[in-house]
This record gives sequence, C-alpha cells and structure tokens, in this order.
Amino acid sequence: MSTADWLPDGFTVQRIDTNHTRLSVAVGGSGPVLVLLHGWPQTSRAWARVMPELARNHTVVAPDLRGTGDSDRAEDGYAKTRQADDIRGVLTALGLTGPVAVAGHDIGSMVAFAWAAAHPEDVSHLILVDSLLPGLGLEEATNVAEGGMWHFAFFMSPHFPEMLFDGHELEFFTATFTAMSNPGTFSAHDLAAYAQAYTGRERLRGGFEHYRTLLADGRENLALLAERKLPMPVLAIGSTPSGTTNAQALAPHADTVQGVVAPTGHFVAEEDPGWFTKTVAAFLA
Repeated sequence: MSTADWLPDGFTVQRIDTNHTRLSVAVGGSGPVLVLLHGWPQTSRAWARVMPELARNHTVVAPDLRGTGDSDRAEDGYAKTRQADDIRGVLTALGLTGPVAVAGHDIGSMVAFAWAAAHPEDVSHLILVDSLLPGLGLEEATNVAEGGMWHFAFFMSPHFPEMLFDGHELEFFTATFTAMSNPGTFSAHDLAAYAQAYTGRERLRGGFEHYRTLLADGRENLALLAERKLPMPVLAIGSTPSGTTNAQALAPHADTVQGVVAPTGHFVAEEDPGWFTKTVAAFLA
C-alpha cells in the first residue's frame, strides 16, 4: 500500500495484479461498492474532490486504468471489454462482491458501458459522465468530413501522436483542460501533475492505446446490445455543450435511462463536485 499527495484522508492506494497486468487502485469508505473510472488524459486523481463525500456511504474503488497513472503500461489489452475484466479482477482481489455501482467519465465511461453490456449481472447502477460511446454515436461525431472532432482519428494513429506530443505534454494539457472547463477549475499544480502522468513516449502511448481500439469497441458493443438491453438503471450525465446526447443514444438499448445536464464543462466531478455528488447520491438511492 502507498499514499499519493492528492489522496483524500481515509483512502489508500494498492497495486493489484489483474488480467495479466498490474493496476494502481485507490480504495476507501465503507458500504455498497462504487467503482469510479477516470478518462483521458487523467488518472484516479480526477475523483479526488468527490471521493470523501461518496465514501460516506460507499466503498469507493478508483483505479488508474491500464496504461495510465501508476498502473503498468501494458502492450495490449485496451479493448474496453478487456479493461472491464481488469476491474472485475480488482474487485475479486479486494474481496468485494457485486453487483456494484460504476461511474465512468470520458474513456472511463466507455469501459463502464462495455462492462455493463458484457456482464450486466455485475452492475447494479451505471453512471456515464460526458462521453461519446463506441457504437452509439462516437463514429459519427468523429467524422471530420462532417465537422466532427479531429483528435479521435489522430490519437488512433500508431506512433505519431506520442512522437509529436513528446516534450509538449504540459503545453497541450493546459490548453485542453482550460478550454473544456470552467475558469479556475485546475490549478497549475493540477495541470503539472496530469502532464507528469503522461510525460514521455511510453506514458503517452499508454494513454493513446485507449483510442486505438475504439472502432473495434463499437462493433463489440453493438453485438452485445443486439443480444439484450442494459437491465440496470442508467444515469447519463452530459455537460453544457453535450446536453442529453448520450441519454438519447442509450434510450433504445436500456430499460431505464435518466439524462441530466451538469452546469459545467467536460470535467464535471472537478468543476462542480457538490452537484456531482448530490446527483450521484440521489440516483443511487
């Protein structure tokens, strides 16, 4: 076990062998299990502002995803269903049984969604925070010929992103975080910490590998959803720019979907932790 400078009181970090890799996992609190899965370019640190409140009534489990933060830089295994198996192994190692609630942001929501689709018996509640979902709109939203987002295809390319970002991590992350969040959300220390977590070609590669499986992830998601709908209640949290897009995309594929719009930019849990914890607590109750 170890601690990190951002870790809230009452939490510890463990290194856990799972699914042929090793993840760094923050754990704290007591009660029903709530798994928090971060996005790119972040680590489990993304949940620091909401972990103490959520831990009042839940055992909170917040891993660094495969290839990121203090987890190992696996060579492969970045398919979202494969990463769901990473988290299933973490829970087994911790002696925690399900079904569990899971919340994911950005890339983390793609892992959470794939987990719920592949193993619905594992998941009691599914919370998806401001993310496009492979197979349910991501492909169309990334079509640059129609004005879609350029970065997805760029990050999917092998070798080039890490070559070009190497040495420019802080510059790029500062521009990205500040453009997609309310002013003052991230301090210089926050930005430096995230940049450090992705500094160097091997750390960058670990992050970009999450994007390099997205088209295959979409095909796998659609195949899973063709077998059955998501049976657990789903909360789709959008940001001010994205609105209820995810909730609308999910509606045909889940028994119960609730869509809400946060009064924030992309980084909901960090921009307005009070709103996030209140919304999540109400949904889980």
